[in-house]
Amino acid sequence: MAGTNRGPSAVRRAATASLVGSALEWYDFFLYGTAAALVFNTLFFPNVDPLVGTIAAFGTNAAGFLARPLGGIVFGHFGDRVGRKSVLVTTLMIMGVATFLIGVLPTYGAIGLWAPVLLLMLRVVQGIAAGGEWGGGVLIVSEHAPDHRRGYYSAWSQTGVGLGFVLSAATYWLVQEVTTRENFLAWGWRIPFLAGILLTGVGLLIRLRVMETPAYQQTALAKSKAGEKRKLPVIEVLRTQPKAVLITFGARIAENGATYLFLTFSLSYAAKIGMDGDLALIAVVVAMLFESFAMPLWGALSDRVGRRPVYLGGAIGVIAWAFPFFWLFNTRNPVLVFVAVFVAVVICHGAMIGTQPAFITELFDDSRVRYSGVALGHEFASVVAGGFSPIIATALLAWAGASWPIALFLIAMGVVTVVSVALAPETRTKSIDGGDTRLEAEEPAAVSTR
Repeated sequence: MAGTNRGPSAVRRAATASLVGSALEWYDFFLYGTAAALVFNTLFFPNVDPLVGTIAAFGTNAAGFLARPLGGIVFGHFGDRVGRKSVLVTTLMIMGVATFLIGVLPTYGAIGLWAPVLLLMLRVVQGIAAGGEWGGGVLIVSEHAPDHRRGYYSAWSQTGVGLGFVLSAATYWLVQEVTTRENFLAWGWRIPFLAGILLTGVGLLIRLRVMETPAYQQTALAKSKAGEKRKLPVIEVLRTQPKAVLITFGARIAENGATYLFLTFSLSYAAKIGMDGDLALIAVVVAMLFESFAMPLWGALSDRVGRRPVYLGGAIGVIAWAFPFFWLFNTRNPVLVFVAVFVAVVICHGAMIGTQPAFITELFDDSRVRYSGVALGHEFASVVAGGFSPIIATALLAWAGASWPIALFLIAMGVVTVVSVALAPETRTKSIDGGDTRLEAEEPAAVSTR
């Protein structure tokens, strides 16, 4: 149904708000992963073996992922009850404050064991905020977009996630370049975290201007006013659409697991094999920058040929590229390292993450519980795949002293996603309000990212 909030300007405003807000919020979240790979093992776990310290640092990183389902349940509930917009403003504020506090946190040398304890607590707060962010950021666009262009427009929310990673990694690289190693460990690592509070203010100004989605206004509120008994959204979605939740979970395994192996673990792996740290970081940042703007193209392709073929192509690509990725990495040749990362990130991962927002949104029929369903499946997969993948990969590397078991781990995650997506229905021609797609007469212009 074409609501008053589905005009061209509303779609552009929603896409821009999602992109910018997601970029700033995920900048905060990804900062931690980068710091865990580069400095937290030294600053917060100094009295253990370096490899054990790295695992411990990734362990606190994983705590953020463990908290994400809680954030998904809590904020999904309020997103279904009071609206998408208010939840997105709240999650951005929480993330910004937690990130700033990490930037002023004393290290182990100053307060002993309290340092890793407080670090862990702040990471949990970040995880709760991130758990509520993704579903809302996706729905604020996908529920505004016309049915026949949903893949394209909703993918811009993922572009925000990608740019958040690029911004966080580039900031760390810049600070490392302008400080000595001693100054970086003493105070330089704090600068990216402290800057997050300023970026949060920008994101809030933009998000406060976005309109609530037509699906929420016209469906959820209308049925509520009609006197329909209100049930807990998370319970209702598990009762009525368990298959959609499970497919969302499975579809995320290869996408999210590959993200943190290709983008986070690869940095510590590069150090392990004696590669120039700048080479790995620059390769990752460049590939992620390309992927960020390839995501809407993958989404647009899914509008043409379907969600399942594009998503399956990416998952099969992860399986096929698992061993070549590490073979090329092990050469330490700059060109081959760039090829390894580019194919893994832009093609294999990009096909999945660019298609994901529309695909997952369309799996859930009822807008009254859609936020909860999207967040539940998405965030539980983040725990299993994203949170533990760097830890598992580091442990496998310590056990085997080689990359082959990590490649097998990637393949296993790829198989889970291939099976899950193969069992899913094709959703491209589906209206998110139910029924067949009704093409909009007036098509919005291209999204502006400015």
